Amino acid sequence: MGTLSVTTIQTPLHWEDPPTNLAMLAAKIAAAPAATVVVLPEMFNTGFSMRPSVLAETMNGPTVQWMRHMAMQHRVVLCGSLMVAESGHYLNRLVWMLPTGQSGHYDKRHLFAYAGEDEFYTPGHKKCLASLNGWKINLQVCYDLRFPVWSRQQATDADGSGLYDLLVYVANWPAKRGHAWRTLLQARAIENQCYVVGVNRVGQDGNGIAYDGDTMVVDPLGTVMYQAGSEATVATTTLSKAHLTEVRQKFPFWKDGDRFELAV
Repeated sequence: MGTLSVTTIQTPLHWEDPPTNLAMLAAKIAAAPAATVVVLPEMFNTGFSMRPSVLAETMNGPTVQWMRHMAMQHRVVLCGSLMVAESGHYLNRLVWMLPTGQSGHYDKRHLFAYAGEDEFYTPGHKKCLASLNGWKINLQVCYDLRFPVWSRQQATDADGSGLYDLLVYVANWPAKRGHAWRTLLQARAIENQCYVVGVNRVGQDGNGIAYDGDTMVVDPLGTVMYQAGSEATVATTTLSKAHLTEVRQKFPFWKDGDRFELAV
């Protein structure tokens, strides 16, 4: 309960090639240091593609089954997003797979209209707060990062413990907007007094878009604990609940937060 170890996998992705991506990621997971949570990029099995009619799978499909096998085999929580077909809709869905084989999910709320994502996918309307070993974790996807109200701590317990302790963003965030990625990850940590983990990919996708990575782990003061460069990197960072509690108690800014209701 005192600590949480998080492994971030920053990697190139093979364009629209799920079998090759899953084999590549399986090898990286197997070689990674022991951790509690392993975080993969957005659309980790295909890259950020607008072809869900060809590539989307069901929740019983091969990619989710692969996630279940990996989580159970390596005794980790595995998370990342993929295209999911469900009830006549296509969703950019982050799956949170437990080592028991059970799972939860979050459907990306803010679709990236600049790239036409809103033309192919249906937005989600519900947040997903996972609970793990005494940690509360808010799961989000890429473009959600630009919308602070969606992640804002709205109410806290009397001791300032907060609605959640960790924000996780899985992403395919282009290199040309890397400054925004780095800045907003730190901003989300500072304003919500929480840890933030942002996992991005590297390389170039099938549309010629370049990704520079900059996967980051940020502490509740906005201090960067870990930042990857632009190469494929697997790293494990340990988060401290004691440090989080100390920050919230020493700087009880949460007491002055605005109360509001969010329409979805």
